[in-house]
Amino acid sequence: MRDSTSCLTAVLLAVFLAATTANAQTQPGFRLEKVAEGIAIPWGMTWLPNGDMLVTNRGGELYRVRDGQISAPLGGVPAVHVNGQGGLLDIMAHPNYVSNGWLYITYSSPEGGGEGSHTAIMRARLEGNSLVEQQILYKGDENSGSGAHYGSRIAFDREGYLYFSIGDRGAHFENAQQLDRDGGKIYRLHDDGRIPADNPFISTPGAKSAVYSYGHRNPQGLTVHPTTGRIWEHEHGPMGGDEINLIQAGKNYGWPIIGYGINYNGQPLAEATSREGFEPPLFYWDPSIAPSGIAFITSDNYGPGLKGHLLVGSLKFQHIVYMVLDGDRVAEHAPVFQDIGRVRNIKQGADGYIYVATEGNGIVRILPE
Repeated sequence: MRDSTSCLTAVLLAVFLAATTANAQTQPGFRLEKVAEGIAIPWGMTWLPNGDMLVTNRGGELYRVRDGQISAPLGGVPAVHVNGQGGLLDIMAHPNYVSNGWLYITYSSPEGGGEGSHTAIMRARLEGNSLVEQQILYKGDENSGSGAHYGSRIAFDREGYLYFSIGDRGAHFENAQQLDRDGGKIYRLHDDGRIPADNPFISTPGAKSAVYSYGHRNPQGLTVHPTTGRIWEHEHGPMGGDEINLIQAGKNYGWPIIGYGINYNGQPLAEATSREGFEPPLFYWDPSIAPSGIAFITSDNYGPGLKGHLLVGSLKFQHIVYMVLDGDRVAEHAPVFQDIGRVRNIKQGADGYIYVATEGNGIVRILPE
């Protein structure tokens, strides 16, 4: 997917991507600062106005991090079914948190009856060291005992709509292409859980009216482009075929009908790599990198050359992928900060620096030299 690049891209690659074989401690021009250590699987990160960071642990705990110190687990966390890839997942403060105090959390919820759990999103306020006023905004129907593909990430667009993802729960043929079933989809709500009147399937008989797009496998990256305002998503493929998609209302992104990977038994799964009526990915990886976490660099902390470009975490290869963008096209990409650990999330903090949550190596902040 490499095309000819501009002079700016060439300069960026020379500076930022030099010595891509370097490990996390020797990436030229940058250094890492340990922010917190001891959270086993730090899945979600968000910041409060006073600079405190809230971090979810997939095992079911919510922590406050202040000046490098991790609090005791906060109270009021919803009942979580810790099951394979399920647990306490993403967290995000409302864009107008200063005025309304709402926090949004996705998690594997056992509520609703039946075996297992399904992905839910709730909102609550933090009072002291406990969540209060919990409100479940949406929960996937038909609990499953599968530990696979809960998703889930959260994003707010410029108009204040709330987006979140639910993976196909491992039942790709049953869920991802069926509008009357939850899973394998991106959803859109008002911030209080109401269904927007212009959601694409609100008038489709039998369809889940919260669905915004479908045909997804396991989305673990969701963010908003700082200039265009478009929703960018990445998702895990099987063996090959991890994708970055530009999310559009009502579009079908093809899983499992189209895709670039094969099944874990080595046999073909998708019928084709493209087909009319299905949205192709903006970018795909083969072999898979197991992407988790996605962030645009929007601050001036790293200089103007890096601003507006994209970072994606890799669980499999334990590095970050730096992606130079030309509009909505990936012009160049390369791994940086290799051996940083299994990257679970990447976020730009309130201070304008990039924070990377890893499994085993803690949470680190990327600083320019």
